[in-house]
Amino acid sequence: MGTKSKELFARRQRRVRSRIFQNRGSRPRLSIHRTNLHIYAQVIDDINNVTLASASTLEKELRGKSGANLEAAKEVGRLIAERCKAAGIETVVFDRGGFLYHGRVKALADAAREGGLAF
Repeated sequence: MGTKSKELFARRQRRVRSRIFQNRGSRPRLSIHRTNLHIYAQVIDDINNVTLASASTLEKELRGKSGANLEAAKEVGRLIAERCKAAGIETVVFDRGGFLYHGRVKALADAAREGGLAF
């Protein structure tokens, strides 16, 4: 990424996070990070600064497949929803970071909704 790309990404990230923190209330935040090879999701309680649940394509169950496709993103979404239900979390705020809401990010979000998370 060039300097301009990094600046634009950081600007999008700040814009998204500022809206989340203004309207968050007491719900935890479902934060997404996407790289060329993997996708990561974690549910964070910002009041106590604690990660409540996490899932990624680096985990043992998902490691054999490619982490850079829609199927892997859907699996991570299902897994994070499963772990949130086990932890007693039903509603979250979706934090897409600076990533655009399409492709793998959208697939992960849709799978998490199908798994029972509300956002």
